[in-house]
Amino acid sequence: MVKHNNVIPSGHFRKHWQNYVKCWFNQPARKTRRRAARQKKAVKIFPRPTDGRLRPVVHCQTLKYNMKVRSGKGFSLEELKAAGIPKKLAPTVGISVDHRRRNRSLEGFQTNVQRLKTYKAQLVVFPRRNNKFKAGDSTPEQLATATQVSGPILPIVHEKPSVELVKVTSEMKSFKAYDKLRLERTNARHVGVRAKRAAEAEKEEKK
Repeated sequence: MVKHNNVIPSGHFRKHWQNYVKCWFNQPARKTRRRAARQKKAVKIFPRPTDGRLRPVVHCQTLKYNMKVRSGKGFSLEELKAAGIPKKLAPTVGISVDHRRRNRSLEGFQTNVQRLKTYKAQLVVFPRRNNKFKAGDSTPEQLATATQVSGPILPIVHEKPSVELVKVTSEMKSFKAYDKLRLERTNARHVGVRAKRAAEAEKEEKK
């Protein structure tokens, strides 16, 4: 018998949990299916690259990740102009374009322009119709040796920082970093006062 003003116990133990269990027994079959789909797509889009269009090198967002680089959405119009590629031609030759992007650093701008020029030098353009070549199409010799690029186009290489080993000298051992920091902090704090005193002293000398 329940005593006092307690909550009436009602344990919800009959959940039929077997109906809500999700198994992954189809994972190996899905792997095979995805692989077959990739191979079928590669044959369908031949001779275009299997990994899609060329993407720019951009820096990640926020102060935490902005030293890392990754592939971006598309090249800016300024980058295409510097590389000598018309903005309407770029999507037709496998170059991704993002008209909203802005170039905020000269280093990133030069990197992407060089990336476009490298791609342009290696580009093989097939004619729309066989044996009907137009301006900008590759030569028959280049077409004969062309292969389909599998994987990312011009993959982004992350450079590892090099470490230089030096011998510890007696001068390094005697250096007191804390004292040096405190001194520079004091100098930075008094730079305005000292400049004002120097200006007043110079004015007194002129008098």
